[in-house]
Amino acid sequence: MGFQDESGISEKPFVHTTWAPKGKTPVIRSSGSWKKLTLSGIIITDPQGANPRLFLRSIAGNMDSEEAVRFLKDLKRHMGGKKLLLIWDGLPAHRAKIVQEYIETQKHWLTIARFPSYAPEVNPVEYLWGAMKKKYLANLSPDLASVGKALKRCRRKMSDRTLLRAFLRASGLY
Repeated sequence: MGFQDESGISEKPFVHTTWAPKGKTPVIRSSGSWKKLTLSGIIITDPQGANPRLFLRSIAGNMDSEEAVRFLKDLKRHMGGKKLLLIWDGLPAHRAKIVQEYIETQKHWLTIARFPSYAPEVNPVEYLWGAMKKKYLANLSPDLASVGKALKRCRRKMSDRTLLRAFLRASGLY
């Protein structure tokens, strides 16, 4: 089974508490641009929550229906023929006709379920986004090149199975 969600990262910096020498206020410069990356992530695990894995993909811009289909195709390759119960939210891109038509052709390996509306606390991937943004992406230089480098490091750190199990437990589903 897999729990999926998206999160956006823009050139507007995510500011978090930090330390600085007394009298030296830290300054984060911003380009003022709204260029954006969308991260789409899935925590894939067995029904008991053992052996979780992270599948993470970045998309330039926003998630739309064509990107959702592309994401599902990449996920199919990643799964290597294994079946998957995918639980995701009601994002309009997920409900689009082109996505629903693609899902209908993939019934041999893919089953879709939806999270309840307005219940992000039951999605383990929401906890991943929170940890990622507060620890690894906070106070960065706001250009997307810096963010991209940080994402590579972050992906390795967030793939830790102990951490992924903690996200699953935090959701209350395990």
